[in-house]
Amino acid sequence: MATIVYVDGFNFYYGALKGTPHKWVDLEAVCRRLMPRDDIVKIRYFTARVTAHADDPQRPVRQAAYLRALATNPLVEIHYGHFVTRPTRLPLASDKSVIVEVLRTEEKGSDVNLATHLLVDAFQGRCDTAVVISNDSDLAEPVRVVQEERGVTVQIVNPHPPSKRSRRLVGTAARQLRKRVIADCQLPDELHDERGVIRRPEGW
Repeated sequence: MATIVYVDGFNFYYGALKGTPHKWVDLEAVCRRLMPRDDIVKIRYFTARVTAHADDPQRPVRQAAYLRALATNPLVEIHYGHFVTRPTRLPLASDKSVIVEVLRTEEKGSDVNLATHLLVDAFQGRCDTAVVISNDSDLAEPVRVVQEERGVTVQIVNPHPPSKRSRRLVGTAARQLRKRVIADCQLPDELHDERGVIRRPEGW
């Protein structure tokens, strides 16, 4: 019974990793803890490359190190979306009658990419079980389709606090991703690839 895992990278980060010292996550170790009896044939990780901020110019450097670290695992396949920045008019929080123009940056493509690969894998018969690590209600329809049209078992793993779990994202089964699992499943501080040494960023 082949299992493919789909990790919504930014949903996972903001739900389970931001503000913690456990960002150097070993995705395979997490999956093995969650599905110890499954035959995991692939882990698909969906993300986009971040850019530097004035208050944090090292953001892309840290992310690049992590993506290199993930790529050392042959089970992991990384799929990239992109960021779009556009001007947007919004009211001030302190005075909603005052409208200001701000630059809003949004990540685009990851949810569409995840949905696409989930559907293609299911309809190509590449998995019997799909595990979706996300809390994004936009994935509800592709999850429903692969369950009803292809008979694929879909397990939803919520990386956000239980109180914030999406009620629309419903799989064959659901479970909560616990903080202890993340803390226990960390990559080694140093790894190697064809480019050399990959070191865990400070604070990760």
